[in-house]
Amino acid sequence: MAKPFFRLQKFLRRTQFLLFFLTAAYLMTGSLLLLQRARVGLPPGPRAPGPLQALPVAAVALGVGLLDSRALHDPRVSPELLLGVDVLRGPLARPRPGPRWLRSRNSELRQLRRRWFHRFMGDSQGPPALGPEAPRPATSSRGTYVGCFSDNGQERTLKGAVFFDLRKMTVPHCQDACAERSYLYAGLEAGAECYCGNRLPVVSVGPEECNHECKGEKSSVCGGVGRLSVYRVEELQPSSRKRRTVTYRGCLRLPGNVTHAFADSLVQANVTVETCSGFCSQKEFPLAVLRGWECYCAYPTPQFNLRDAVDSSLCGQESEAQRLAEYCEVYQTPVQDTRCTDRRFLPTKSKVFVALSSFPGAGNTWARHLIEHATGFYTGSYYFDGTLYNKGFKGEKDHWRSRRTICVKTHESGRREIEMFDSAILLIRNPYRSLVAEFNRKCAGHLGYAADRNWKSKEWPDFVNSYASWWSSHVLDWLKYGKRLLVVHYEELRRSLVPTLREMVAFLNVSVSEERLLCVENNKEGSFRRRGRRPQDPEPFTPEMKDLINGYIRTVDQALRDHNWAGLPREYVPR
Repeated sequence: MAKPFFRLQKFLRRTQFLLFFLTAAYLMTGSLLLLQRARVGLPPGPRAPGPLQALPVAAVALGVGLLDSRALHDPRVSPELLLGVDVLRGPLARPRPGPRWLRSRNSELRQLRRRWFHRFMGDSQGPPALGPEAPRPATSSRGTYVGCFSDNGQERTLKGAVFFDLRKMTVPHCQDACAERSYLYAGLEAGAECYCGNRLPVVSVGPEECNHECKGEKSSVCGGVGRLSVYRVEELQPSSRKRRTVTYRGCLRLPGNVTHAFADSLVQANVTVETCSGFCSQKEFPLAVLRGWECYCAYPTPQFNLRDAVDSSLCGQESEAQRLAEYCEVYQTPVQDTRCTDRRFLPTKSKVFVALSSFPGAGNTWARHLIEHATGFYTGSYYFDGTLYNKGFKGEKDHWRSRRTICVKTHESGRREIEMFDSAILLIRNPYRSLVAEFNRKCAGHLGYAADRNWKSKEWPDFVNSYASWWSSHVLDWLKYGKRLLVVHYEELRRSLVPTLREMVAFLNVSVSEERLLCVENNKEGSFRRRGRRPQDPEPFTPEMKDLINGYIRTVDQALRDHNWAGLPREYVPR
């Protein structure tokens, strides 16, 4: 019995030595691989055999920051080691600013990691210079490359429209997006951001500062951090021209002082709607106002409010003198109202952690669009949705607990998740419409409609049975555990946008001007309204589904009243 035990003990001792040996070999192999990566880009020709071959330990110490720049001037450090460090820092190695583990698709994180890496390396020579394979302005684009410009961020010149794409941003894609909205210039920043406008940025910088590759078009330049690669869009494709539509907004009474009310004007014989709209689009005005041969460009203001439209027949009276004296025709140009498009993160961390809570399909994304444009601050999200980020919701990429956003989107319920927030805007929508909207999103994305086969499959009744109870429990949990609430009904927000949005902004403790709220109203739809023809499907809800949903409606309606809120809108409650 003792002999087998002795053999087992001897075997285990050998195993310990074997594991120690394998671990040491693994670490040495990693050191050699790191050295090989750092040596990529060494100049050709003869190399000093001694110093460079004796550098694995020094290279590893340099790579992880154990050897900083002060060691380079220390007389105790051998000349051979310093020679090896100089070779590793040779000018031809600079296009590769760090090893692969420092690389990231996120340009901002990449810049932070590079600065971290160079701090440990003690590189006092500034950012790496562009190498021979640096990205260059796209040569196959339809537009003309203008140059590299500084982007302030808080007061952007190109702020007519904003798009992001972390994976597929290309110069033609940005140009098409801007051309479709009648903008003259398309600017790309940080490899994945696209900005549109009709005026060039003021500050021009050197071309070497625009050094980021486009995420979807390698070797083409797409700006840099705080830098815009600007292209002028010269020709529009036929598919872009059809988007240059002008929308009739109504007949309005002219303000008393026309010169003071309208910022720009054009007087031309036989002026047409297209001529006036094109003139105002170039000036970046969202409204084109026609009165006879006179064309005015304007913004919605309290003195010239689109909600004050009168009967359109008053603009078509036979009495020309009376028509010209009192009324004018107003058209919406393809250009976005830019008075409320500037957005940024909070300058300091918010002391109050606010949630924008809703059941899925209740219009949370649309409410975020309104809040961002009204307050000028980004909204965050408990989740990360790349599609939303690409449409301009930059807060999607920020950590939801960073407190750099004005509020945080969430669909969560439950005591622990709710009590993390100090206050919340609780957005409620008719469950019938919420369920349909969320089912469309799950089957066809944010802007699509579910196919007929989806509605007829078992997937739809299963969805209703599980999600209808969630609609009810979501509201009940927030009413029970929420610390400070503002209840907003989606239907009321659509019906009375400016007063309801004013109440939401006040709840967020942000003061905004009436002109900015009118700008939001003028841009109220955003990029996430389902367009196109809705499939003509029969009523998707069976009598059993209606009975189930109506019971939840009654429960939520009573809970709201018990917590001293007005009940659900009458259109919710079954008769």
